[in-house]
Amino acid sequence: MIRTAFAATALLLAAPAASPAFGQSQQQALDARYDRALAAGYKALMLCSAIAIAERNGGARTAESVAAWELTGIQAPLDAIVGELPYEVVRRPTGEVAHVAVRWADDSPARIAAYFGPDTGCSTLPIGAPDSGSNTRQPLPTSAETTEKVIASGVIPRSEGGKVPPPPPLAKVLGAAVAGEYGEGTRTTAALVRLKGDGNGLVERANYTPGFDPKTPQRTWSVAKSIAATLVGAAVHQGEASVDDPVGLNYWRRGGDSDPRNAITIDHALRMATGRYSDTPGNRTDPLYFGGSTVDETATGWPVLHAPGTVFRYANNDTLMAVKAIGQWLNFYPPHEFFAKLGMEHTVAETDIRGDYILSSQVWSTAGDLAKLGELYLNDGKLPSGERILPEGWVQYVSTPSGPQPDGPFGYGAGFWLLNNSEGVPPDTFAAFGNRGQYVVIVPSRNVVIVRRGEDPVGSRFDIAAFTRDVLAAL
Repeated sequence: MIRTAFAATALLLAAPAASPAFGQSQQQALDARYDRALAAGYKALMLCSAIAIAERNGGARTAESVAAWELTGIQAPLDAIVGELPYEVVRRPTGEVAHVAVRWADDSPARIAAYFGPDTGCSTLPIGAPDSGSNTRQPLPTSAETTEKVIASGVIPRSEGGKVPPPPPLAKVLGAAVAGEYGEGTRTTAALVRLKGDGNGLVERANYTPGFDPKTPQRTWSVAKSIAATLVGAAVHQGEASVDDPVGLNYWRRGGDSDPRNAITIDHALRMATGRYSDTPGNRTDPLYFGGSTVDETATGWPVLHAPGTVFRYANNDTLMAVKAIGQWLNFYPPHEFFAKLGMEHTVAETDIRGDYILSSQVWSTAGDLAKLGELYLNDGKLPSGERILPEGWVQYVSTPSGPQPDGPFGYGAGFWLLNNSEGVPPDTFAAFGNRGQYVVIVPSRNVVIVRRGEDPVGSRFDIAAFTRDVLAAL
């Protein structure tokens, strides 16, 4: 059922339509229009999620801050479009964000990202979904303006944050990360280290760039894949699933033995080894992330090209299939309840408009919350209380390079990357990686979790292996 959460406030929308240039082919014109629609969806969702979830957490983000960080340095061709698109942040009478509207064509409704509440955040409505309110069309503010009143931010520019001041060696390393010294052009928003000491005491040290603090959420991008693997582990621990179970989608099963996708297991999906085709490296799922399509429409129908378990192909769709396999369990034990157990009170897993979790990318979280996820793995799947919520051996399972492996410096386990071949890094190190420089590094042999948050532009890469090595040397 498509949900709606529009404010009664009329949207003031008008902008020039994208029209074919002289000599432009019909396909080029179609692609140009689609790119504008995607750029509008991207902008609407980033504004909605960043602002609404920050306020949910007791903090604040302004539209100008989102424009400067989340909406710059993004992938082409959206980067050349997103800044020019007018937008409006619409609020309920209570002051809570209702939705964000971004105008992209004068013959189509604005793109809408609607805020559905503190547990599931914002969702992007399909292209062409009707806006609410009036037929009156007036200009929206430009990207340099906003109709939103700035709420007292409560955001204190910080050079250092955390529970205690860092000692000089570690302070130098964290400061170097924020200063951009681990990759040309990189933009670090937070660098945090959590050390589990004797007696299970914890020491946390962090450095935040001005405008970000412990309550500021950012999109995790593919760090969400490791969160998805953790939720699969919780379902396995409760006896609701096994990694050897087939994904078992109804529309695959209807094909009987003639549909080779029935051989795909949860393990294949977690290890990026389903053998299914994807049309781009990394399997960009723009229609789902920013176009308003659903998981079912976008991720389930791809055909098999290789026998499952024989070829590594990093794909958002594989993680989405692992999540679909535990979908019934998630109906009864949704992610926000799992986050609450871990104390991840500033984390929100978002869904498509039909309520399926987009756990390949669309989670918003803080540096401190991601450190708590890593701490769960330092504790071998147990809470500080001693309650086990992941199966015995799950840490070894997700960090073991079983099956086909990617080319490049890092290995892959089950939903986690491996730093087992990185010089100067303990071989048991594994990590969650995400677009634009999101990292959660877990080093069991050193009882350390290292978190780096960023908004790195396309073409810039943060050297996480060097940063990990320097952090460990400084401890």
